[in-house]
Amino acid sequence: MKMEQSITGDEILVANSAALTGVFATTGDPIVAGIHAYLDMVNAGGGIYGRTLRLLHIDDGYDGPKALEAFEELVMRQKAFAYLSHFGAPSVDATLDEIRRIGIPVFGFATGLGRLYAEQAQNFAQGANCYPIQPIYVTEGRVLVVRALSMFRPKKIGVLYTNDDTGRDLLAGVMLQCRRLGKDFAEQRVELDMSTLPAAVEALKAAQVDCVIIAAPQAFFPTVAGEMADQDLCRPVLTTYLNSIITIAQATNRRVKGKFDIYALSWLNYQDERLDNLEEASIWLGDYAMNGYAHCGWISAHFFCEGLRRMGPGMPRWADFPGVMERAPLQIPFGGKVDYAGGKRMGTQEMSLVKLDLSAPTGWQFIDGLRSMGELLGTL
Repeated sequence: MKMEQSITGDEILVANSAALTGVFATTGDPIVAGIHAYLDMVNAGGGIYGRTLRLLHIDDGYDGPKALEAFEELVMRQKAFAYLSHFGAPSVDATLDEIRRIGIPVFGFATGLGRLYAEQAQNFAQGANCYPIQPIYVTEGRVLVVRALSMFRPKKIGVLYTNDDTGRDLLAGVMLQCRRLGKDFAEQRVELDMSTLPAAVEALKAAQVDCVIIAAPQAFFPTVAGEMADQDLCRPVLTTYLNSIITIAQATNRRVKGKFDIYALSWLNYQDERLDNLEEASIWLGDYAMNGYAHCGWISAHFFCEGLRRMGPGMPRWADFPGVMERAPLQIPFGGKVDYAGGKRMGTQEMSLVKLDLSAPTGWQFIDGLRSMGELLGTL
């Protein structure tokens, strides 16, 4: 396969497969809209070195086999040059082996799937052609530990993790960071039917933990936090950015009733110059201007275009992307920076901190700005 196969003198084809129908359309639709909006903006300004960008899309229904079929159609037959904002754990998991085998660059994954995590990817087989932007759950697990240490100075960290990909990947990051720092922790697994939840909470109480990381996605978080309240395990809680939305704040508050403080991470941030970026993007995003998923699509397209700009006006090649992407950190328009140097494929390590507070418009009150793991470790 020629790496420049989809590029002519005046056009570059990019691709995405995401659910535009079914339950996950509320995520997939704005992601695709965000990509379109960014490409429209770039094309209106003359493209990248005179080349316009055109998005090819197939609705994969958040289904792994359909996503693989879409990938083969878009890349093998329609000759897409890059994938943008690859959405959904089933879709990414089904296509990742082919992505790495072929070497097509992928910018942004709308999932934190642990298989994407790499600290030293040196070739395509190891994922050097993959550029995660939002945090990989393993990375986020590491950040949760450092935030916990910075805020609470705990002697022992407790972890309640759901027995799914999200929970296990977050746990992997927690364990990695605790072991690197020599910090004591106690973890308890929670089955998805919640049958083991009461015993798991009871075990953390017996372990005398000082704070609790709840490594669980939206569907389970309010129930897990609620069981802590029911058993009076009144320790401050930290959780993934997945839960920092108003519906989860409302459901959790009903269960916990203020018995303990609950904090979450957030990788999107709209303060200072990032608010100016949002206002500029809103012109192109239209009805999707305030949709965080649309912002993810916008960001992925931005990172791809930044890579092209770094290459210069010549003919871009897949093999050139690792060098230009690793040259210097890239700035997320509505967030922190992502550093790919040395093969790091971890997504952003710079995350904000919010606290459950229903008086805030989003249900989460802003507490602390974007900080990297290194910056937080420096405060310990």
